[in-house]
Amino acid sequence: MKRRKKRNFAILGTLSLAVLLAGCTSNAPITSHSTGIWDHYIIWNFVRAIQWLSNVFGHNYGWGIVVFTIIIRIIILPLMFYQMKSTRKTQEIQPKLMELQKKYPGKDPESMQKLSEEQQKLYAEAGINPIAGCLPMLIQMPILIALYQAIWRSPILKNGDFLWMHLGDKDPYYIMPILAALFTFATSKLTMMSQPEGTNNMMSNMMLYFMPIMTGFIAINLPSALALYWVVTNAFSVGQTLLLQNPFKIRREREEKAAAEKAHQKRLEKAKRKAYKSKRK
Repeated sequence: MKRRKKRNFAILGTLSLAVLLAGCTSNAPITSHSTGIWDHYIIWNFVRAIQWLSNVFGHNYGWGIVVFTIIIRIIILPLMFYQMKSTRKTQEIQPKLMELQKKYPGKDPESMQKLSEEQQKLYAEAGINPIAGCLPMLIQMPILIALYQAIWRSPILKNGDFLWMHLGDKDPYYIMPILAALFTFATSKLTMMSQPEGTNNMMSNMMLYFMPIMTGFIAINLPSALALYWVVTNAFSVGQTLLLQNPFKIRREREEKAAAEKAHQKRLEKAKRKAYKSKRK
């Protein structure tokens, strides 16, 4: 229980940081005259980097947004790998955690203490540190928020056209919002597929459909520059999930492990029967 509290505290701290950076910072346009560490040294330099890439790709801000978003996602990829690795370890022991909760269902101090001790022992045996698993998220969040705000708050990056869109206006054909929703759904679906059977609950299934719908609805009302960012980052997430947490590979490994354990149990039972017959003779 203590580990769970610490992990929840770390997640709460991460979300609080996200709210602080996203909601408590000024929404004033970002220019070379912007002041403050966050606006001048971080967001403005993100804007400058996108501008430079835009010049490289034919003075097109759309390509600048696409390429810089991919570069940022590649830079934080090692953090994502560490986080996904920690998440997978936690998923693998979920059935055992659920068994412990059934074994110690009581709410009295003695039962809760025993449950906490058994959970800590299980985490230690699996080599899991719940707080360490949250640290990559804590580092990634400010970077992704800075990238989002660089596009949202920069009047420069909303100028010009990209494909069929004007970056400062909504997508007239709603293609980008639909793609953003589809890629959000694909990422969530692939992530759920990698989880052990019986660990998905009603809330997870509701979020599987709720998040894509919300993403598409919000993207419809955003300038195309931001909708483009969402499509690129969500599409990258799909590829990232297939690369780092491929559910088809994970399921195959689980099936092979289960088959190996089953075969091992059969060999043990066969050996026991053989030993029993030998004793009777």
